[in-house]
Amino acid sequence: MMPIIRDVRTFISIPGARKLLAILFFYGIGTGILAPMNAVYLDESIGLSKEQIVAVFAVSLFCNVVITITVGWISDRLKNKKRLPLLAAILCMIGLFIYMNASGFRSALLGMTIAVAPSGLIMGQLFGMARNHFFRRAGDIVEMAQLWLRASFSVGFFMGLLLGANIFVLATFNGVLWGNMAGYACLAVLLLSYEETTDVPGAKPPANGEPFSLVMLVALLLLSCADAVRGLYLQLVVLKLFGKPEIMSYIWSTQAVFELLFMTLGGYWAARYGSKKIMFLAGCFALAAYLTYTRSSSLPVFFAVQPLYSFFVSILYGVAMGYVQRMFLSRTGFGASLYVFISQTASLIGYFLPLFVHGITPNIFFIPSALVALSLVIIGAVLYRERGASSRRSMDAAG
Repeated sequence: MMPIIRDVRTFISIPGARKLLAILFFYGIGTGILAPMNAVYLDESIGLSKEQIVAVFAVSLFCNVVITITVGWISDRLKNKKRLPLLAAILCMIGLFIYMNASGFRSALLGMTIAVAPSGLIMGQLFGMARNHFFRRAGDIVEMAQLWLRASFSVGFFMGLLLGANIFVLATFNGVLWGNMAGYACLAVLLLSYEETTDVPGAKPPANGEPFSLVMLVALLLLSCADAVRGLYLQLVVLKLFGKPEIMSYIWSTQAVFELLFMTLGGYWAARYGSKKIMFLAGCFALAAYLTYTRSSSLPVFFAVQPLYSFFVSILYGVAMGYVQRMFLSRTGFGASLYVFISQTASLIGYFLPLFVHGITPNIFFIPSALVALSLVIIGAVLYRERGASSRRSMDAAG
């Protein structure tokens, strides 16, 4: 407990840390207000079919993926990264204005594409900026600082879910969309007042990196695909089962109770036991949650399973993000953007997979169950191979 308290005090005392927390927190609120209502808005307000909803999400995400990895590749050559998320926030607001006035498939597609495509620049570049910021000021708590920033986004996101549900009751979908736009406006204002820490020429990156592993990136892609299926289709399944759009906001918001705790504990457990072991445990929890979705139509059970899923999400968006970034310690912008690229590519794939299941039913969650099971096999094989290699090194040393 004492190391956690010490690290928190160090984190809070760093100049600019609180502003970074606020940036991620308000961005999370703005994003969370709309997230669980997006597919429902396209379904009920605009009247799009299941295939059209998938097309809107897929096209906007494809553009997001291309922009994210392209800009991430060149962003480390830029002295100031802050301009990228600032420009993205302005473009997202323009897209939201078009989206909220959409009357059919084409206008909804155009609006969401402009609103979503630039947003890949925001998360990736914010965490690239944050890693530079804390590496220059407190290199020993960089990983935990990243986790707390991600937790700040999550807490904001789930506060946004609660706000979105209540705004929907009071002001329908228009109020929800204006709330999302307000989140981007707050992000832009806070970014303007933030003083970015730029790379110091000749500075050496920290030594605690991770070896590049394409196999582990594939495993993370599969886990993210499973989460993407849940992210889009759970809200539609909940709507079909229980009939009220705001219920999904309440279900997701229960994760906020556990998110900060699990991200903090997950970070320290990953440092002690290794990131891959903690990711394997989180995948087991996700598998249990997905299988529960397929077998139950009870609303209390949907709420009760959220702590398990909260642990999985905490590790996937916290520990896994740091794991990918440590593969590219000398290229902070690219490392952070690569993680966002994996997440968004997974979303793009995940949106299409349930089209093989007729209608919108809990059977959809057999798909993420299979994806997680395959990922667990891959991670387990990597852990087994590493354990064998470690044993051989120990025998060689003893010999």
